[in-house]
Amino acid sequence: MFLYHGSYCEVAVPDISKCAAHKDFGKGFYLTTSKEQAEKFIGTALKKAKSQGIISEEQEYGVVSTYCFTPTKKLNLHIFTEADTEWLHCVVAHRKEGTFPEVRQQINQYDIVAGKIADDATNFTIVAYLSGVYGSIGSEEADRFCISRLLPERLKDQFCFRTERAISCLNYVGSERIWRK
Repeated sequence: MFLYHGSYCEVAVPDISKCAAHKDFGKGFYLTTSKEQAEKFIGTALKKAKSQGIISEEQEYGVVSTYCFTPTKKLNLHIFTEADTEWLHCVVAHRKEGTFPEVRQQINQYDIVAGKIADDATNFTIVAYLSGVYGSIGSEEADRFCISRLLPERLKDQFCFRTERAISCLNYVGSERIWRK
């Protein structure tokens, strides 16, 4: 299976220690089966890298790195098949410290976690949920309303490679520079 990673630079050798912690499925190297989704993420990656002074303000391109995933080892894998309550609680647990600690603890046992992506387009809805706009966090009504607002049928997939064992099953294929307008 081919997987794609969008960034401000080529990533030939993924390094989990450089990955941010408060993403949907926790700290890990994130990929998708959608090259288009990886290309869209470049805009976010460029913005963050420029604001942190990692790259020049003039850089107008990002890079999609391609990998072939070949599981050669027994991996602990968790797949969220739908953007449902279990998925929502996982995303929220990793975005806001102290929320659903039992979910976070359970997810920590997996090498790879896969499911729908809560991207920039869905961020407003997740923030509103975390602020209690839809009701108490974790209540059936708040969960149901939040998920319906996310339009889960439109969400793309993401794979979070959380361990070195998982990363070792990725074979770097190459990269492509994508120019932004």
